[in-house]
Amino acid sequence: MIRSARSLQGASTTARKTALGLAATALALTALPATVLSAQAASDPLARYHHQRLDWKSCVLGPNDATGKELEQANAQCADVTVPLDYSDPDGRTITVAISRIRATDTAHRVGPLLLNGGGPGGQTLGDPPWVRKAMKEVGARYDVVGVDPRFVGRSAPLDCHWPTGSAFRGAGVDRAGFDRMAAFSEDLAQRCRQHAGGMLPYVTTRNTARDMDVIRAALGERRISYLGYSYGSYLGEVYTTMFPGRTDRVVLDGVINPDRYGPRLLRGTEKANRHALEGWASWAAARDATYSLGRTRGAVLAVVDRVQAFAARTPLRLGAHRVDEHIVPLIVFNGLSQDNDAAYGDFAQGVRDMLRAADGHRVIPSPWLAEALDFELTGADSHYGSVQTAILCGDVAAPRDPEAYWRDIQQARPRDALFSPVTNNLNPCAFWDPPRERPTTIRDDLPALLVNATGDPRTTYDGATAVRRTWPSSRLVTLRGADQHAVYGVYGTPCVDATVNTYLATGRLPATDVTCGARPM
Repeated sequence: MIRSARSLQGASTTARKTALGLAATALALTALPATVLSAQAASDPLARYHHQRLDWKSCVLGPNDATGKELEQANAQCADVTVPLDYSDPDGRTITVAISRIRATDTAHRVGPLLLNGGGPGGQTLGDPPWVRKAMKEVGARYDVVGVDPRFVGRSAPLDCHWPTGSAFRGAGVDRAGFDRMAAFSEDLAQRCRQHAGGMLPYVTTRNTARDMDVIRAALGERRISYLGYSYGSYLGEVYTTMFPGRTDRVVLDGVINPDRYGPRLLRGTEKANRHALEGWASWAAARDATYSLGRTRGAVLAVVDRVQAFAARTPLRLGAHRVDEHIVPLIVFNGLSQDNDAAYGDFAQGVRDMLRAADGHRVIPSPWLAEALDFELTGADSHYGSVQTAILCGDVAAPRDPEAYWRDIQQARPRDALFSPVTNNLNPCAFWDPPRERPTTIRDDLPALLVNATGDPRTTYDGATAVRRTWPSSRLVTLRGADQHAVYGVYGTPCVDATVNTYLATGRLPATDVTCGARPM
């Protein structure tokens, strides 16, 4: 995770920027006008929201709105859905949630709306209907494909704590002094959120996002919705189907989170999968030593990564305007390992080469992929993304508050993986956050959903998908074997997976048994 599934290599530039929350509007709190309700609707405290009339209009906000233009080219329209800020006080303050929609063209065989969530948490999904509609092939014509910027994300009353970074995640460093620096850094981020967004933080939760989804369902005039969720979006789907049983038709969860492991420390346990992905990339780079000059063997390439990290721990690397230290290098490596394809591997290899050259004393202008990653980590350009991502995680599940607990975990795990363990076990602002207002959702016992996961997924690891498959015996699991890939359907490009999902979306019938697909050759 860290970034949403839609920041994936292979998606359009606009889609990747959309995932980082680059489009923002001012936080808007509105008062919902009074309406005349029927006697039946008056018994529903949310009736004014459920029966609101949506004003569909162009998605283009201005001449530089690339996302809006892509949506318009796909014949999408956009609307704002009014929802309560606090569902326990539905007559109080409200916010708007932005949605987009490509309407079904095969109206004779229309299934209904397919709501999307591309992950994060904190990723925008408003711009996703065009590429999802394309991935659905012929069956897409039977659905209204609906993108949603969840509350406090993108065009939906965006939250921003004015951070100097786009991510709360950092490596703990190589010693106690480094860990203490990261504890102070995390505490400062938490304080900035209290200062700039304290009044909103109690309402930034997955349960409230699920409630918003159900208002959207009703405002669309639908009894049930279908749902496609990637990465964190799988957890949102688990929560929504638990809170609102009977409100879904066809459900696809891709990159499946085990709800028992969801929370501020959700990266714990991903070290082995990330190490496997790093080794796979290293073998790829070694076979292309003539291009990247990182070494002719997997071991030699891995040694370069270790050398860069060791140098950064002594002296920060100079990369353009940035100084990259021991806390950032592991994040750059981590962010280079979610997509199993030549383009993503090449971008990452060039980034490692840039860092190696900087360690060797050269003046380096970072390559485009590395420059974007460094801007994300080391400037406030994407503060809103990290702010809302962290607020959701902290608002959903309480984190340990004693920094010593994290330090003990780091030291115990460090011998097993000195690069990734100080990232996955490190503390973050949730250690300094106010307690959640609600208990975590106890996920339902069963759901006939289609689950999709790659065996080598370094973000939502495969054991999460198998755990949910066991919990939901009427579900089916589509396994992509042999790929270190996060998010598969419509992204990785294997006909076996895509056809299985599309057949389910077309018929509503799950496969008779679980399905295993092989990775494509690289």
